[in-house]
Amino acid sequence: MKIGCAVIGASGYTGVELIKILLRHEFFEITYFADSSGEERIERLYPAFRGVFEGKTERIDVDQIAKSCELAFLALPHTRSMEVVPKLLDRGVKVVDLSADYRLTLKNYEKNYVKHTDPHNIQRAVYGLPELYREKIKGADLAANPGCYPTAAILALAPFAKHFDKNMPVFVDAKSGVSGAGKKCSTNTHFVKINENVFPYSPVVHRHAAEISQKLGELTEKEFELTFVPHLLPVTRGMLVDCYFGLQKDLDPLELLYDFYSKERFIRIVDSPPDVKSVAGTHFCDIFAMRNGSSVYICAAIDNLLRGASSSAVANANLMFDIEEGHALSEIAYIP
Repeated sequence: MKIGCAVIGASGYTGVELIKILLRHEFFEITYFADSSGEERIERLYPAFRGVFEGKTERIDVDQIAKSCELAFLALPHTRSMEVVPKLLDRGVKVVDLSADYRLTLKNYEKNYVKHTDPHNIQRAVYGLPELYREKIKGADLAANPGCYPTAAILALAPFAKHFDKNMPVFVDAKSGVSGAGKKCSTNTHFVKINENVFPYSPVVHRHAAEISQKLGELTEKEFELTFVPHLLPVTRGMLVDCYFGLQKDLDPLELLYDFYSKERFIRIVDSPPDVKSVAGTHFCDIFAMRNGSSVYICAAIDNLLRGASSSAVANANLMFDIEEGHALSEIAYIP
């Protein structure tokens, strides 16, 4: 018998990617899908689903979810998840939350977002990055899925965290496809602004900087200064992150990467800088590194909607239900 699961926020980009993965999943079955508006036919919102996956989205009803689901994926805006998570957990439903509501410490969350209404479950949540927290995820009933920029940046930098030269800042120069900004159009994502254009937004003060700093800070055993600058690219999907930092000891960066990720199926260490086209549509993270004297340059590429959101959520759910981590996750890029 399959495990019933809910996709809450089904009409957003990450919700749609979740549906696509779950439709080919051998052990999970979508038994409830909802959106904050409710009563939208999914095949009208996304005609590609015609004849494949059809029906009206429901309004979010925790009792109904608990009746048909053992697992819920929450692809809701920040601040919305914390309204739903405690109710689902109280009813025995495991949760993978794709928002920022459970990724940070209470102090960091309230500094960068709003006052948190469910501080108890912040302590309960496990950060959903398997390469660093796999064993904890296996025993979790609440996984806090990482943000897309933090996923790429942390995977790139984690092997080097203990070797940062604390006298030099860590710079993260990140670029994302426009789908990372979500479905709602804004001035920055309007065609006239983004077409044939590249520009930074929220430099230095972007909220993902806190997530990157917090998680790397758990690994460094020392304080370090992070400068994070995100950019929008005129492409639909894909993310490229360039990182620069100083070393406190002599080492070969590629050798360290190979050693750190030697048993990781979805980390590919490459011998030339990666590109977004080679990972688009997959769960892979491609990483390259090279020395420049006492400093290191690292480049990482992921699919922002998959490795940066939905396929990571399914990987976490697989671990939580003792299913092979990579089950149903794509390894073939959208080529050409």
